[in-house]
Amino acid sequence: MSDTPQRKVYLTGEGAARLRDELRQLWKVERPQVTHAVQQAAKNGDRSENGDYIYGKRRLREIDRRVRYLDKRLQLATVVERPPRDTSRIYFGAWVTLQDQHSAERTVRIVGSDEIDTAQQWISIDSPVARALIGKAVDDEISVVTPSGTAHWAVVAIRYSGLS
Repeated sequence: MSDTPQRKVYLTGEGAARLRDELRQLWKVERPQVTHAVQQAAKNGDRSENGDYIYGKRRLREIDRRVRYLDKRLQLATVVERPPRDTSRIYFGAWVTLQDQHSAERTVRIVGSDEIDTAQQWISIDSPVARALIGKAVDDEISVVTPSGTAHWAVVAIRYSGLS
Protein backbone atom coordinates (compact mmCIF):
# COMPACT_ATOMS: atom_id res chain seq x y z
CA MET A 1 0.00 0.00 0.00
CA SER A 2 1.26 3.44 -0.90
CA ASP A 3 2.11 6.00 1.77
CA THR A 4 1.37 8.92 -0.54
CA PRO A 5 -1.81 10.78 0.35
CA GLN A 6 -4.73 10.51 -2.06
CA ARG A 7 -5.34 13.60 -4.18
CA LYS A 8 -8.78 15.06 -3.87
CA VAL A 9 -11.07 13.95 -6.69
CA TYR A 10 -13.64 16.50 -7.87
CA LEU A 11 -16.58 15.75 -10.14
CA THR A 12 -19.48 17.81 -11.39
CA GLY A 13 -22.91 16.35 -10.68
CA GLU A 14 -23.26 15.37 -14.35
CA GLY A 15 -19.80 13.76 -14.33
CA ALA A 16 -20.62 11.70 -11.24
CA ALA A 17 -23.87 10.56 -12.85
CA ARG A 18 -22.01 9.49 -16.02
CA LEU A 19 -19.50 7.47 -13.99
CA ARG A 20 -22.32 5.82 -12.00
CA ASP A 21 -24.12 4.99 -15.27
CA GLU A 22 -20.96 3.47 -16.73
CA LEU A 23 -20.40 1.43 -13.55
CA ARG A 24 -24.00 0.17 -13.62
CA GLN A 25 -23.75 -0.70 -17.35
CA LEU A 26 -20.51 -2.63 -16.85
CA TRP A 27 -21.65 -4.49 -13.74
CA LYS A 28 -25.30 -5.19 -14.55
CA VAL A 29 -25.23 -5.59 -18.34
CA GLU A 30 -21.81 -6.22 -19.88
CA ARG A 31 -20.25 -8.40 -17.19
CA PRO A 32 -23.15 -10.89 -17.04
CA GLN A 33 -23.18 -11.12 -20.87
CA VAL A 34 -19.43 -11.73 -21.07
CA THR A 35 -19.56 -14.23 -18.19
CA HIS A 36 -22.25 -16.17 -20.02
CA ALA A 37 -20.21 -16.11 -23.26
CA VAL A 38 -17.13 -17.41 -21.39
CA GLN A 39 -19.17 -20.22 -19.83
CA GLN A 40 -20.48 -21.21 -23.24
CA ALA A 41 -17.00 -21.07 -24.77
CA ALA A 42 -15.59 -23.19 -21.93
CA LYS A 43 -18.00 -25.97 -22.88
CA ASN A 44 -16.33 -26.20 -26.31
CA GLY A 45 -13.34 -28.14 -25.02
CA ASP A 46 -9.70 -27.09 -25.39
CA ARG A 47 -9.51 -23.62 -23.86
CA SER A 48 -5.92 -22.94 -24.97
CA GLU A 49 -6.99 -22.49 -28.60
CA ASN A 50 -10.51 -21.22 -28.01
CA GLY A 51 -10.56 -17.57 -29.14
CA ASP A 52 -13.98 -16.85 -27.64
CA TYR A 53 -12.84 -18.15 -24.27
CA ILE A 54 -9.52 -16.27 -24.34
CA TYR A 55 -11.10 -13.02 -25.50
CA GLY A 56 -13.93 -13.38 -22.97
CA LYS A 57 -11.54 -13.88 -20.06
CA ARG A 58 -9.50 -10.86 -21.20
CA ARG A 59 -12.66 -8.75 -21.49
CA LEU A 60 -13.75 -9.84 -17.99
CA ARG A 61 -10.40 -8.66 -16.59
CA GLU A 62 -10.84 -5.29 -18.39
CA ILE A 63 -14.38 -4.91 -17.04
CA ASP A 64 -13.32 -5.84 -13.50
CA ARG A 65 -10.40 -3.40 -13.63
CA ARG A 66 -12.66 -0.57 -14.82
CA VAL A 67 -15.33 -1.43 -12.23
CA ARG A 68 -12.73 -1.25 -9.43
CA TYR A 69 -11.44 2.08 -10.77
CA LEU A 70 -14.93 3.62 -11.07
CA ASP A 71 -15.99 2.36 -7.66
CA LYS A 72 -12.89 3.82 -6.01
CA ARG A 73 -13.21 7.15 -7.89
CA LEU A 74 -16.83 7.53 -6.87
CA GLN A 75 -15.99 6.74 -3.23
CA LEU A 76 -13.18 9.33 -3.15
CA ALA A 77 -15.02 11.99 -5.16
CA THR A 78 -16.30 15.26 -3.90
CA VAL A 79 -19.29 16.01 -6.09
CA VAL A 80 -19.70 19.75 -6.70
CA GLU A 81 -23.32 20.54 -7.48
CA ARG A 82 -23.60 24.11 -6.25
CA PRO A 83 -21.87 27.24 -7.45
CA PRO A 84 -19.40 28.86 -5.05
CA ARG A 85 -20.51 31.72 -2.81
CA ASP A 86 -18.46 34.17 -4.86
CA THR A 87 -19.54 33.60 -8.45
CA SER A 88 -17.45 36.55 -9.61
CA ARG A 89 -14.33 34.37 -9.29
CA ILE A 90 -13.30 31.21 -11.13
CA TYR A 91 -13.59 27.92 -9.29
CA PHE A 92 -14.37 24.30 -10.13
CA GLY A 93 -17.28 23.89 -12.53
CA ALA A 94 -17.01 27.39 -14.00
CA TRP A 95 -17.52 28.19 -17.66
CA VAL A 96 -14.84 30.75 -18.49
CA THR A 97 -14.64 32.82 -21.66
CA LEU A 98 -11.08 33.81 -22.51
CA GLN A 99 -9.82 36.28 -25.07
CA ASP A 100 -6.33 36.10 -26.54
CA GLN A 101 -4.17 39.00 -27.74
CA HIS A 102 -5.77 38.71 -31.21
CA SER A 103 -9.29 39.15 -29.73
CA ALA A 104 -10.17 35.50 -30.46
CA GLU A 105 -12.47 34.09 -27.80
CA ARG A 106 -12.62 30.60 -26.41
CA THR A 107 -14.86 29.21 -23.66
CA VAL A 108 -13.65 26.42 -21.41
CA ARG A 109 -15.24 24.61 -18.48
CA ILE A 110 -13.18 23.49 -15.50
CA VAL A 111 -14.07 19.90 -14.62
CA GLY A 112 -12.58 16.85 -12.91
CA SER A 113 -9.91 14.75 -14.61
CA ASP A 114 -12.48 12.00 -15.33
CA GLU A 115 -14.67 14.46 -17.25
CA ILE A 116 -12.22 15.96 -19.75
CA ASP A 117 -13.78 16.42 -23.18
CA THR A 118 -11.70 18.36 -25.68
CA ALA A 119 -14.58 18.54 -28.17
CA GLN A 120 -16.63 20.47 -25.61
CA GLN A 121 -13.62 22.43 -24.30
CA TRP A 122 -13.89 20.82 -20.85
CA ILE A 123 -10.48 21.02 -19.21
CA SER A 124 -9.17 19.30 -16.11
CA ILE A 125 -8.86 21.27 -12.92
CA ASP A 126 -5.30 19.87 -12.86
CA SER A 127 -4.37 21.39 -16.24
CA PRO A 128 -2.00 24.35 -16.40
CA VAL A 129 -4.72 26.61 -17.85
CA ALA A 130 -7.23 25.73 -15.11
CA ARG A 131 -4.62 26.14 -12.37
CA ALA A 132 -3.82 29.61 -13.74
CA LEU A 133 -7.54 30.50 -13.83
CA ILE A 134 -8.56 29.39 -10.33
CA GLY A 135 -9.43 32.43 -8.20
CA LYS A 136 -9.30 34.90 -11.10
CA ALA A 137 -12.09 37.36 -11.96
CA VAL A 138 -13.31 39.12 -15.10
CA ASP A 139 -10.61 41.36 -16.61
CA ASP A 140 -7.79 39.39 -14.93
CA GLU A 141 -5.07 38.13 -17.23
CA ILE A 142 -3.23 34.81 -17.23
CA SER A 143 -0.15 33.49 -18.98
CA VAL A 144 0.42 29.79 -19.56
CA VAL A 145 3.47 28.11 -21.05
CA THR A 146 2.36 25.84 -23.90
CA PRO A 147 4.37 23.68 -26.33
CA SER A 148 4.06 26.46 -28.92
CA GLY A 149 5.14 29.23 -26.53
CA THR A 150 3.58 31.31 -23.80
CA ALA A 151 -0.12 32.00 -24.28
CA HIS A 152 -1.77 35.08 -22.80
CA TRP A 153 -5.50 35.38 -22.15
CA ALA A 154 -7.84 37.81 -20.48
CA VAL A 155 -10.91 36.57 -18.61
CA VAL A 156 -13.98 38.14 -20.23
CA ALA A 157 -16.84 36.14 -18.67
CA ILE A 158 -17.53 33.62 -15.90
CA ARG A 159 -20.70 31.61 -15.45
CA TYR A 160 -21.81 28.62 -13.42
CA SER A 161 -24.73 27.22 -15.44
CA GLY A 162 -25.41 23.57 -14.77
CA LEU A 163 -24.70 23.98 -11.06
CA SER A 164 -27.82 24.56 -8.95
